[in-house]
Amino acid sequence: MVDTDRITGAARELGGKAQAGIGDLAGDRRAQVEGRFREAQGQAESLVGEARDGLRDAAEIALDYAEDTYERGRHAARHGARTVTHYVEETPLVALLVAGAVGYGLALLVHGRR
Repeated sequence: MVDTDRITGAARELGGKAQAGIGDLAGDRRAQVEGRFREAQGQAESLVGEARDGLRDAAEIALDYAEDTYERGRHAARHGARTVTHYVEETPLVALLVAGAVGYGLALLVHGRR
C-alpha cells in the first residue's frame, strides 16, 4: 500500500523541477528559488511517505510474528496440560505428593520460616 505522501511528494517535486527549469530559462531568480524549494519539499514529503510505508510493513511483520508466537504458546500449553493430566491419571499418589511438596514450598516462600 502506497502512502499518499509519496504520491503528492513526487508531484510537488516534479512541479518544483519544472518551475525551477522555467526560472532558469527565463532568468527569473525568484522562480528558480521557489522551484528548488518546492522540489525539496516534495523530496521530504516522499521520504515521509517511504518511512510510513516502512513502518506499516514492519508493524505487519511484527503482528504476524506475535500471532505465530501466540499460537505456538497455546499449542505448548495444551500439550503440557495433556501431559500433566496423563501423569496424574497414571500415578495419582505421586502427583498428590508432588502437589503437596509444591504447596509446602510455596507456603515457606510466602510466610517464611519462623
